[in-house]
Amino acid sequence: MSSPAHGGFPLGAVRLLAGNSHSLVVNRMKKEHNRIALLHHAGGGNLGDDATLEVVIRNIRVRWANAEISALTMNTGDTAARHGIPCYPMRRYQWEVDADSTSAETAVVSESGGRLTNALRAALRLPAALWNEGAFLARSYGILKSFDLLIVSGGGQLTERGGPWSFPYAIFVWTRMARRAGLRCIFLNVGAGPLNRPLSRFFVRHALNAADYVSFRDRQSQQLAQSLGYNGSPLVFPDNVYGIELDLPARRAIHGARPVVGINPMPYPFCDLPKVPADAQEMQDQFIGKMADFTSLLAQDGFAIRFFGSDLRWDPLEIEHLRKVLIDRHRISLSEYLPITTVDELLGRMSQMDRVVTCRYHGVVLAHLLNKPVLAIAHHPKVTDLMQSLGLSEYCVDMLSFDPIRLMDTFRSLVANAAAIKAGMAERLVETREQSKAQFDELFGPPRLSATLVRDLERAVAYKSRA
Repeated sequence: MSSPAHGGFPLGAVRLLAGNSHSLVVNRMKKEHNRIALLHHAGGGNLGDDATLEVVIRNIRVRWANAEISALTMNTGDTAARHGIPCYPMRRYQWEVDADSTSAETAVVSESGGRLTNALRAALRLPAALWNEGAFLARSYGILKSFDLLIVSGGGQLTERGGPWSFPYAIFVWTRMARRAGLRCIFLNVGAGPLNRPLSRFFVRHALNAADYVSFRDRQSQQLAQSLGYNGSPLVFPDNVYGIELDLPARRAIHGARPVVGINPMPYPFCDLPKVPADAQEMQDQFIGKMADFTSLLAQDGFAIRFFGSDLRWDPLEIEHLRKVLIDRHRISLSEYLPITTVDELLGRMSQMDRVVTCRYHGVVLAHLLNKPVLAIAHHPKVTDLMQSLGLSEYCVDMLSFDPIRLMDTFRSLVANAAAIKAGMAERLVETREQSKAQFDELFGPPRLSATLVRDLERAVAYKSRA
């Protein structure tokens, strides 16, 4: 089989894992004693994160029925409720699924206090912060010692969102504690970048080098890891969400109904940049304005518009922003958006669409799973690379620089070529899902016999038959 379009390894190369020391380290574990901790920055309302956890949990359980699975997340209550597993905090603070809440990772600077006052406050807070962090790590280490395996999963784990002391630091300390506690540690199909700051790169490099097994969801992340000084042999496999189970009723065609276009706007992730631009809000307003212009052209062409979002916290705000601009600028009033709260609801809503226009990476992944022709408005190279892997580069535009009129021309091309696009997506999906299953089989399937042992057994059987 040829190498799949998404840039992963061909299935033949997957078999190399059988002789890979990382795979053998994991497979030596006795199935009846597997206690697994899944580390994931989940709990902030991103359904792509929850879909990843769902897939990893299910794929382990169908292979290791007696595995005891827990999670280390940023919102233990939300994760426990959604996935029905014990959860522990991965940081001293927790996230809230509330657009009005403020993140504990964000440094708040008082304009009236002045730099000196803020520096003094920080100096006074530092001893208490160090003490609290030390106490938290001590408790966390005690919890970690009760496990056998630590799995870092989820696409956006190796980024510096929030700065070096956020994601990079968290990954670093948990992997180092895992090694000290004698746990096996694997990174499962993670995404990497941006990592612009030296301290972020230091933390991630040492975290990866502490692992027994590392795989990435795209070539770009693999290459970034190697550029950091990761000295292992990282593999590339499809994003974990490709392993999700689909059990959706077939959509019933309604004669004369207008074709439905699903639109998923999002806030531009300025937090991924080394410095937030001074005109960030103006840039976001311009983006929503262009999305409104594009949406009005869709309406003029006779398409029905449906909004959807995969982030519970942020997407509804931008959807409402877009609805308001459509009314004010184009006199187009669309029905009020009904928020989506679960992965199943998201899949169900998308299944009723004919075409998908999305800014989010997992919006593209889910459109691919549902075989919906997709137009991507990319905020990050990961989206561009994914669309290229699907053979859909011509249907991918930059989030900040696209022109709405040209985007409409691109969309019309997507509609005109829908049959060929769906056929190509379906073919690639088979390969992609086979790869996803193959990796889980390699890591969590029955232990393999070494080639030497197989040869010795064959010789023993041959000798006995001759005797």
